[in-house]
Amino acid sequence: MNAKTDKTPAPHAPAQGMGTPLAGLRRLIVAELLAGDREVILEHDGQDYRLRITANGKLILTK
Repeated sequence: MNAKTDKTPAPHAPAQGMGTPLAGLRRLIVAELLAGDREVILEHDGQDYRLRITANGKLILTK
């Protein structure tokens, strides 16, 4: 394939929507949000959501 027709993103390209944070948005540090715990409950619009760190260090948000 040539570079003009190849639509595959470069391996180092950020995922769509995951580029540089927009100016004016608050940045939350997960370690501070969790305050030493592995999971917390977040309430949104009367619903509870669980934010947790997996054994592999990834974040999962579940309802």
